[in-house]
Amino acid sequence: MNKTSIIGLISVAVVIVSAFLPWLTIESKQLVFTGMDTTGSSFGEPGKLNIAVAVIAGILFAWRGKWSARVNLFVTAFLAAWAFRNFVLFSRCEMGVCPEREIGLYLSLLAGIVAFVSVIFSNGK
Repeated sequence: MNKTSIIGLISVAVVIVSAFLPWLTIESKQLVFTGMDTTGSSFGEPGKLNIAVAVIAGILFAWRGKWSARVNLFVTAFLAAWAFRNFVLFSRCEMGVCPEREIGLYLSLLAGIVAFVSVIFSNGK
C-alpha cells in the first residue's frame, strides 16, 4: 500500500469521525447540530451519506487496481462535493440568525478534499 492510499484511508476515517462531532451551534436557541443529530431543524441527517460514501471510498482505497482507482475518483469527488454542500447549507444565515461553525464541519470538508486529492495523486497500481 502506498502513501497516498494510507493518507486516503486516514482522511475517510476523519470524515466518519467528523459526522459525530459538532457541526454548528445556534446560541439563541441553544441548539448544537452534528451530522447525525439535527433535531430542531430541517437539515436531515447528512452524516449518514457522509459515512456511507466514506466507507465505499475506504474499501476502494484498500483495493488495488486501476479500475478501483478510477471508480474511487468519482466516489471521492462526490464525497468532497457533498461535504462542500453541507458546509454551505449549514453555515448560512437565516432570518438574522447566523450559526457558529464548529470543528466537525471544517474537518468533514477538509478530509473530503484530502481524500479526493489522494486519489488524484495515486498511481492506481
